[in-house]
Amino acid sequence: MPEKLLVLLLGSNLGNRIRNLEQACMLIGDSVGAIQSVSSMYKTAPWGFDSKNTFYNQCISVKTNLDPGRILEHIHLIEAKLGRKSRSREYADRTIDIDILLYGDMVLSLTDLQIPHRELPDRRFALVPLAEILPDFEHPVSGEKITVLLSDCKDTLPVRRIGTD
Repeated sequence: MPEKLLVLLLGSNLGNRIRNLEQACMLIGDSVGAIQSVSSMYKTAPWGFDSKNTFYNQCISVKTNLDPGRILEHIHLIEAKLGRKSRSREYADRTIDIDILLYGDMVLSLTDLQIPHRELPDRRFALVPLAEILPDFEHPVSGEKITVLLSDCKDTLPVRRIGTD
């Protein structure tokens, strides 16, 4: 498979959140591909469930030639290594969560994997760090630039760059 730009969203709301994100980046660089860019870390409210634990989120872009299935396998191994207990579809607190947001211009719809991430346009906590590293990237389905998706996003949950609040 030719090399493509993979965009991942990392999130953590348990344990040492900064360290969890840093370790995830290191393991992704070791097993998935060369990291091209890393957004700032953002403090975000839990989305889709109630928790007293705020999330730290970050987007990274990675050059890789792995197919989506292999990428997902590596992500699940990294999550397990960093203490993620469950892959339940229920939203819950977790040490690490790694989502595939985009993979070049690929559009893929499988039972356990949707590329681009189906909820990306509705999630400020993903769009804000993504707009920081790839503002002009065009969503493969809508054709909208990431900055346009962010300005149109109806999500009002707070997203604050760490170190600015």
